[in-house]
Amino acid sequence: MQPTKRPRYTRSLFIALLATIAVGVISTFGFGGGRSHSPANTPDTLNVAIGYGPMSLYRYADTLGGFNYEMMRAVGREASLTVKFHPVSSLSEALARLREGAYDVVISDIAMTASQRQSVDFTVPVYTDKLVLVSADSTVTSPLQLAGRKVWAPEGSPAVERLRNLEREIGDTIYIEDSHPYTSEQLLLLVANGEVERAVVNEAVARTLTLQYPSIHISTDISFSQFQAWAVAKGNSSLLETLDKAIERFKATPAYETLCEKWIDGAAD
Repeated sequence: MQPTKRPRYTRSLFIALLATIAVGVISTFGFGGGRSHSPANTPDTLNVAIGYGPMSLYRYADTLGGFNYEMMRAVGREASLTVKFHPVSSLSEALARLREGAYDVVISDIAMTASQRQSVDFTVPVYTDKLVLVSADSTVTSPLQLAGRKVWAPEGSPAVERLRNLEREIGDTIYIEDSHPYTSEQLLLLVANGEVERAVVNEAVARTLTLQYPSIHISTDISFSQFQAWAVAKGNSSLLETLDKAIERFKATPAYETLCEKWIDGAAD
C-alpha cells in the first residue's frame, strides 16, 4: 500500500486545529491527588500551566499523555496535592501569568538557564534535553552555517536566547523569527509543510514528531544537553520545597525509569 499523502495546510489552519485540540483538553481534565498534607503556604490545589506538545501534554487518539503530564500526576500523588492542568501554547504568556499569581507552576520545554533564573525559580531537574535544528533539508550541518539565514524559534523560549548567544559566538547575524506565538510542535509542522525553512526546538519533541514526519531532518545540535525543570514564582519557597521532595522521591522509583524509557532517551542525574 502507498502511504497516505498528508494534506498541505496553511499556517493559520495549523494553528486553528491545534488551538481547538488544546481547548478540548482544558474542558475535559482535572486530577485529584487526594487529601493534602502540604506545608503551610502551599496550595491544596496546584494550578499548572502546561505546554501543549508531545513532551508535555498531548492527545493520542482518545488518551492524554506526555512525559511532563504523566510525571506531574505522579508528583501530585507523592505530595498528596490536587493538580489542575491548564494547557497553554505561549510560554512567555504562561510565565507572565505565573508571576501574576494566576498559575502555581509552569511546565513546558524550559531549560534551567541563568537568564530564566532571574525571573522564576526552578524545581530540581526532571530530565535532560538539548536544542536541535530541524529543517526540510540536510544541507546545514553546523551552527556556523546559520549566519545570514532565517531561523524560527518558539516565542519566549530558551531557543531564542541560545540563538542570540550563537550570533555573538559566530560574529554574524542570524535572522531570528520569534514574534509569533508558535509552539515547538507548530513550528515543526510548518517545517514539514514547507512553510518554514528551519526551526530550533528541543530534541525530545523533534524526535517524537519526526517519526510522523520523516521528511524533516534533525540536522545539527544547537546546544549542549541542558537540565529541564518546572518553573515556580520567585520566592515561593514552600511550594518549591514540596515539589522538590516529591520529584526526588518519584525519581528514585522504577516508575520514573519506565517513564524515561517511554518518552526520552535519558534522564537528569
